[in-house]
Amino acid sequence: MKRFWRMYGVEQRIFLRSPDVLLFCLAMPLVVFIVITMITGWKNAADSGLTYLQSSYVSLSTVGICCSAFMSIPITVVELRSQGILRRMYCSPCSPARLLACDTICSGVTAALSCLILTVAALIAGYRMEGSVPAYIAVWLLTMISMFSIGLMVASLCRSTKSMNVATSLLYFPMLLFSGATIPAEVFPAPMRAAAGWMPLGVGIRLLKSVSVGCYDNMAAPLITLAVITAVCGAVAVKAFRWE
Repeated sequence: MKRFWRMYGVEQRIFLRSPDVLLFCLAMPLVVFIVITMITGWKNAADSGLTYLQSSYVSLSTVGICCSAFMSIPITVVELRSQGILRRMYCSPCSPARLLACDTICSGVTAALSCLILTVAALIAGYRMEGSVPAYIAVWLLTMISMFSIGLMVASLCRSTKSMNVATSLLYFPMLLFSGATIPAEVFPAPMRAAAGWMPLGVGIRLLKSVSVGCYDNMAAPLITLAVITAVCGAVAVKAFRWE
């Protein structure tokens, strides 16, 4: 266990030194939140019953999840496999599973750090959550786990860096732009709003918004959806994974 945490510490420091992580996971959500708050503030977001401050906080709290799940995890796994690092580690005392676990935890910690920075900024701006904070954290973690399972599935199915880049781009950019993660879904036209609700990350965002205002009705369907995504994608990731 001591070796595991030592490896994790090294991987986490490397992870946080990455310009992509600093820009897209940590800085971008904060900058977008500040801009939305300055422009709209406490104005109502369409007919959602939420203000733009409330809506943008919940939405942007998932940006770190999106970046980690669809960019960091697949890129790390496929590059390690294509470079032969996983194959060499498989025959050594240092298990490659330990390295993959460290990288996955690093992605989760980075997503949580992104959410924490955003939360501090939201509290300074005057945001107060009406719903249960523990329930919100639980749903946020479920959303993160389900998105990570998709990222791991992509990493298992893609055999080359080129195919991985195509797959992650097709997942990352639509999820980031059209699921309501960066732009509040309340400002979308009705067809786009419906499409956002069908995206895996969109399901998590809508559920988080309901929990954030203390509305716990009709939670069964999105919770089951996220659980099914986690189970199915996780099973495919384990079944299809190859060390080389």
